Amino acid sequence: MSERQLPDFVERDVDLTTRTTLALPGRAALYAEIRDAGQLAMLAGENARRRFVLGAGSNLVLTGDFDGLLLRMAIRGRELIGDDESAWYVRAGAGENWHQLVLWTLAQGWPGLENLALIPGTVGAAPIQNIGAYGLEVAERFQSLEAVDLATGQTLRLDHAACRFAYRDSVFKQEGWHLNGQRVITRVTFRLPKAWQPLTGYGELAAEADRQQIRQPHPQAVPNAHFRPNLRSNPGPTPRQVADAVIAVRRRKLPDPAALPNAGSFFHNPQVSAALAERLASAHPGLPRYPQADGRVKLAAGWLVEHSGWKGRDLGRVGMYEKQALVLVNRGGASGAEVGALARAVQTDVRERFGVELTPEPVFL
Repeated sequence: MSERQLPDFVERDVDLTTRTTLALPGRAALYAEIRDAGQLAMLAGENARRRFVLGAGSNLVLTGDFDGLLLRMAIRGRELIGDDESAWYVRAGAGENWHQLVLWTLAQGWPGLENLALIPGTVGAAPIQNIGAYGLEVAERFQSLEAVDLATGQTLRLDHAACRFAYRDSVFKQEGWHLNGQRVITRVTFRLPKAWQPLTGYGELAAEADRQQIRQPHPQAVPNAHFRPNLRSNPGPTPRQVADAVIAVRRRKLPDPAALPNAGSFFHNPQVSAALAERLASAHPGLPRYPQADGRVKLAAGWLVEHSGWKGRDLGRVGMYEKQALVLVNRGGASGAEVGALARAVQTDVRERFGVELTPEPVFL
């Protein structure tokens, strides 16, 4: 496909500053808003040009202009496609707002995503990053997805095993599909359990649940044909109450990107050996630690950043947020180069103080 044959929906020389939550300067040579899978089929076979798939721009650091084709996913739609004895199955378009999907499922009486409320981004980005918060990863609620292979134009269906989920990781990242736009997610199906259990035992959420007095033991707050709890003797948290607690915690510690541009949590929580975690705990008793199934221990990246002296500290026009050390913010007019310089400075100080490597969550483009 030559440039002269590009479809009419492809725009040229598009400003991207307002299309990312960090509000960094950059332009795309070519830009296409994808509202249905048929548009992707029209772009299939074009392999010479660089491609990148953009959702809400909440996990992206623009380092300058992009000389290829940027695909902005805007496929909408959400529906219940079926249910069985154990779960409801909900399908949503890749361009749906993630938080709005969470609220919609709860309003319909289909719990399971409440711990992931208020995470910025789109549905299509959720499995790529395997988003997670407060003891839950999207992989635990994932059923399958549909994607278009831009080399062939064919529609693919990937189940849970094919996605190869790991901590903040999936086959889309492992194979680099999210960077080269080779396979583009169009729809995602989630499995929401009928035997719902509230998850309120993780860190700040546990404290918020206690503050709101909604953390009483509760085997199942959503009745089904097999179990109807005695809500009078054991009220417990409802799914919406859990979501409200999550939202309250996130709003207290995370700035609104519209008011203070940011990309949310900037570094992954590192996973280290049990031996290293034990040595660090001996030297730093307040260090939060979360043992993992594989024997490693997850550490709180925000704690490491804060105790390396970066909470509320700026470097040029960027800094680490004063209310949450894990959030990198654009104080105004910053560039991608400044973001990179701050990220490297923080990584260096954490490495020198704790012997731990921090990895950025956002993609640098």
